[in-house]
Amino acid sequence: MSVVTKAVFPVAGFGTRFLPATKAMPKELLPIIDKPIVQFAVDEAIAAGITELIFVTGRNKRAVGDHFDTNLELESQLLAKGKQELRDLVRNIVPEGVSCIFVRQPEPLGLGHAVLCSAPAVGNNPFAVLLADDLMHGESLPTAALVKAFMQKPEAILSVSEVAPEEVSKYGILKLGATSSDGRIAVEGLVEKPDPAQAPSQMASFGRYVFTPEIFGLLRALKPGAGGEIQLADAIDQLAAEGKVSAIVNPSQRYDCGDKFGYLTAIVDLALDNPDYKERFSALLRDRLARLDSAA
Repeated sequence: MSVVTKAVFPVAGFGTRFLPATKAMPKELLPIIDKPIVQFAVDEAIAAGITELIFVTGRNKRAVGDHFDTNLELESQLLAKGKQELRDLVRNIVPEGVSCIFVRQPEPLGLGHAVLCSAPAVGNNPFAVLLADDLMHGESLPTAALVKAFMQKPEAILSVSEVAPEEVSKYGILKLGATSSDGRIAVEGLVEKPDPAQAPSQMASFGRYVFTPEIFGLLRALKPGAGGEIQLADAIDQLAAEGKVSAIVNPSQRYDCGDKFGYLTAIVDLALDNPDYKERFSALLRDRLARLDSAA
């Protein structure tokens, strides 16, 4: 049985779409109410049985490490003020038995290069990759589904969703093979951001993967692809051509928090799903919509 206990989080990007907010603060720490974006991905990984979190960071990303590190001064102040619940919340951001490793990506050479930078920490083990920009929300989350599927058949496996025809040029699109009785889809190839007229399907790969360490050899041998970067999609396409990639449909709602409107949508939906804010926030939205209608 192949057990996945390591997860890689590429967090070295500049977050230029959120400037000036991300000039001094990593985009991964932008909050959805009171939880940073990256924490959702970390919680998802831990819920899937991951015990080793590997963060691939870049310059000006020290704050990501600080978020997952112990802050004894803050904990002491909270205890002194009788805020035991908040102290416990801060202390348990990374629960006992889960460790964090931070690896530097020296240059922004693409997602494939970021994953390759994690190789010494991953070693000869299967591992998950989670892109924090893709926030997943729901009762069932993709990383747990991927880990379960990998245990049944240990090969590279992607989380995928169907997109509208006009959206295919934004994503890596699958060349689809047969679908098994358990819903597992054979992947024959992956085309990065195809022209809609040339897209092999409408099934897109998003930011959740499980790989065997075989992917590292392919990434090392890759020449720069789109944008002059080492593209993870190119390595996946090579594996798929060898019949070593499959996919399962993402069971959750995905929010693209690397996009401003996607980020705002996530805030609204998660606020409406939060028992502490649902009623007041619903009332606020109804009030604002009524104002717009009356002003129209």
